[in-house]
Amino acid sequence: MPSYNYDEFSPDDYDFDTVEGPVVGQKAPDFELTTSDGRTKRLLDFEGDFLVLEIGSITCPLFQSRRGIMQPLQQEFPQISSAVLYVREAHPGVDIPGHQNFDDKLACATRLKSEDGETRTVFVDDFEGAAHLGYGSMPNAVFIIDRKGCVRFQAEWNNPSATRKALAALIAGKPVRVKSYFRPALPPIALKTLGRAGRGSAGDFFRGLPFLIWTNLIKRNLRLLFNQQQGARKSPGC
Repeated sequence: MPSYNYDEFSPDDYDFDTVEGPVVGQKAPDFELTTSDGRTKRLLDFEGDFLVLEIGSITCPLFQSRRGIMQPLQQEFPQISSAVLYVREAHPGVDIPGHQNFDDKLACATRLKSEDGETRTVFVDDFEGAAHLGYGSMPNAVFIIDRKGCVRFQAEWNNPSATRKALAALIAGKPVRVKSYFRPALPPIALKTLGRAGRGSAGDFFRGLPFLIWTNLIKRNLRLLFNQQQGARKSPGC
């Protein structure tokens, strides 16, 4: 991968076969980050019993498709905190290009709040993506982390229905048995998101689409169906 902040999307920018971030039973990495409103705060300094952390950017069709279910979780489960880690643009175009500096990333995160109406706390990763890389570098992963900083649920691709069921089980003190199958972005939201990013965004996305369908919709879901574990990088356990 030549550069973390790419100008054109390619499937080669991601490793779809290895779980690079922390998995269930491992410690979640903590980072001191800037929020979209300019505060400095530690990622794992949260209120409540659990933190639901979703990875995203305004040019990610998957993230934009999930927000309608993910945002209300904190109202439904008031004993949790919910946040977004804003990372590199998943599908940059001429109107929303890849970030050239931290201010570009902060500006896009601010647009997520002001234009898209995001209600969750938005943490802005640094320019080189230290936190994103620490959490596996996927464009729309999700983690549920407890007060001790332990990962209790994790999915490389957020399936909001599965995330909600996992959260409900954890709050009830029950084991999490849900499988987080990959689900594509809603087509109207995907087209709107890519169009907003501008020329180049949709073209790069559709060129990579056959590979993405094979690796995620087919291969990954079959792996989950038959309980086959992906290779995972070792990190400190809880």
